[in-house]
Amino acid sequence: MSLIQQLKDQDFNDTISNAKGPVLVDFWAEWCGPCKMMNPVLESLAGELDGSVAIAKLNVDESPDIAQRYSVRGIPTLMLFNNGELVAQRTGAGSQQQVKAFIEQSL
Repeated sequence: MSLIQQLKDQDFNDTISNAKGPVLVDFWAEWCGPCKMMNPVLESLAGELDGSVAIAKLNVDESPDIAQRYSVRGIPTLMLFNNGELVAQRTGAGSQQQVKAFIEQSL
């Protein structure tokens, strides 16, 4: 069972604003090779961080309005939200260590 939540338009705002802690959102698309490379990285991080940081994915093809609201220009884009506010973002694939460092440096 995946520890990563799949977000849609209707639950994005509630998930971000009602989270008990930070939420890392992966903006991705099915056709994006680097996005697919991030799947095992995020799955592993979800297990490692085990509830201290929630990890979610948002398909930009299915939710273009949200992607546009946050000016997503390239994917994968990782956005870190804390207390409902965007606190950091990075674009491009990365290793588990790079993504973990991005989270730790941003909080």
